[in-house]
Amino acid sequence: MALMNEAAIKIAHLDFHYADQSTLFSDLNLIIEDGERFGLFGPNGAGKTTLMNLMTGLLSYNKGNIELYKNPIKTKDKKVNKLFGFVPQDFSFYEELTPAENLEFFGAWCGLNKKQVRKRSFELFEILNLSGVKDKQVSKFSGGMKRKVNLAIGVIHQPKLLFLDEPTVGVDVQTRHEIINYLKQLNAQGTTLVYTSHQLNEAQELCNKIALLDDGKIIAIDALDNLLKQHHKNSLEELFIHLTGKTFKN
Repeated sequence: MALMNEAAIKIAHLDFHYADQSTLFSDLNLIIEDGERFGLFGPNGAGKTTLMNLMTGLLSYNKGNIELYKNPIKTKDKKVNKLFGFVPQDFSFYEELTPAENLEFFGAWCGLNKKQVRKRSFELFEILNLSGVKDKQVSKFSGGMKRKVNLAIGVIHQPKLLFLDEPTVGVDVQTRHEIINYLKQLNAQGTTLVYTSHQLNEAQELCNKIALLDDGKIIAIDALDNLLKQHHKNSLEELFIHLTGKTFKN
């Protein structure tokens, strides 16, 4: 059982810039506690996706430190990789394969044996209502069904920490509701969620703590309810516009 207030993610004095560009993050500090449903929000270009890519090791930072459950992400060893799952905005599967074949491949890549993959795949297909199409080619799926396959791949190894970058973009209301409910279930079972999206109504439903980024800086961080009360706002969208002066475009 996780200790109370244990840090799932600890970012200390982070500096990062892209080649031939000005600094995006300078001396950034952030702690995301175990068990949180944490949202990262900000205008386009604020650094949300970049920060998520740094936390998952897809990008290397210039200075500072990022730890996942006290393990430096920069080492990129198997122990660290098994701690987290990542559901990117871009589809991360093979469209010519079936959901079953995709989960078999990515499950093995995560270190699961065939028996574990079969058991876990069965569970996920049932939960995400994919059982009836598990042997059909993913290229023929709707956008919503593809999003669910993307999610299943991200959680095949039952990670302690799950990163979600626009996990419901392009889906219908029913599928969005289905995915958000499953994410809440995962969190209730102990998975820490780190989420970013342009769907602010959805974000308000899912996240219990948020950070607002603007120009590479954290301009607000707290429980969402506390921030709404502090700034006398009724919604995350109102708070966003109030603090950044910008509209969050879909």
